[in-house]
Amino acid sequence: MDELIRNLAVYALPVLFAITMHDAAQAFAARYFGDNTAHAAGRTTFNPLGHIDPIGTIVIPVVMYLMSGFVFGYAKPLPINYGQMRHPKRDMAWVALSGPGANFVMALMWLLIAIFLQYFGVQEDFPHLVADAGVKTNLWLMAFNLLPIPSMDGGRVLFSMLPHKAAFQFARLEPYGFIILLALIFLKVIGYWLFFVELIAKLLLHLIVSPLNILLT
Repeated sequence: MDELIRNLAVYALPVLFAITMHDAAQAFAARYFGDNTAHAAGRTTFNPLGHIDPIGTIVIPVVMYLMSGFVFGYAKPLPINYGQMRHPKRDMAWVALSGPGANFVMALMWLLIAIFLQYFGVQEDFPHLVADAGVKTNLWLMAFNLLPIPSMDGGRVLFSMLPHKAAFQFARLEPYGFIILLALIFLKVIGYWLFFVELIAKLLLHLIVSPLNILLT
């Protein structure tokens, strides 16, 4: 029980910020490209309280961790009207990418914290575990959201890249997005995608911090 409580404490902040900052980034991006819907709903804020969904951000991650050791959650639905953007089809991709991009930046921040914790010789395990959880959680959420299926960020990027006719044929699959996701999970295909994207992201992260590691050694 003590270990379970400690693990929940370790992942609490990383999961909270990974989920809410993902949505905050997309709200800011949507406003930049001309859609003020999320801003009017109070979502252009980095305050997690503006994005928390009591069920999706708190209850579901805790219950899923207790039942399976797997953490998943979501923030309040983000209201975005792509039709209000200056170039809806193109700008949709940038808004979609801003969420995973925010997760990559947060993974980098957690990795920098881990590096400085080690450099300053912090002996307590807890902050090291939190920093490690921060990197893992953000990379997982980034990779998951980049799945190129309808309703996911990756699906919106794919829609933006496809020719108009193909894009709108692809969009017709959106009502079945969740079923497609479940099928990918059942067939264990999703694991290969997550592994591949996370591997590339880790390589980029370590490439970015390598000068700092050299400087501190």
